Amino acid sequence: MELPEFAPGLTARVELIVTDADTAQALGSGDVPVLGTPRVLALAETATVAATARQMPGGVTTVGTRAEVEHRAATPVGRRITALATLAKVDGRKLTFDVVVRDGEDLVAEVRVERVLLDRQRFIAKAQGA
Repeated sequence: MELPEFAPGLTARVELIVTDADTAQALGSGDVPVLGTPRVLALAETATVAATARQMPGGVTTVGTRAEVEHRAATPVGRRITALATLAKVDGRKLTFDVVVRDGEDLVAEVRVERVLLDRQRFIAKAQGA
């Protein structure tokens, strides 16, 4: 498997309009009707996947292996948030991203996500016990 070469500084931005399904109440991570931390993490991971997608050859993928979330501000339903992922470090097959989530200019969260490059089919086969 030939791995793609990624350089620090690679970025991608994704957006989300917060709905009732994105709230802590709906996700079981709390009982308040604001953006839930699990959804913040999912959005951050979506941004990291988008950052590498254009250069990812067939048969290769990344999987998340570690995440650190600092959820700083509550975001109500109806707000548009953005997540900007920046590739901060490449260490062999490990990619480390810094993700900033904002509601307009207001900081919602900072997330550090580690992903590992791997052979997609081999990973799936191993996960299925083959």
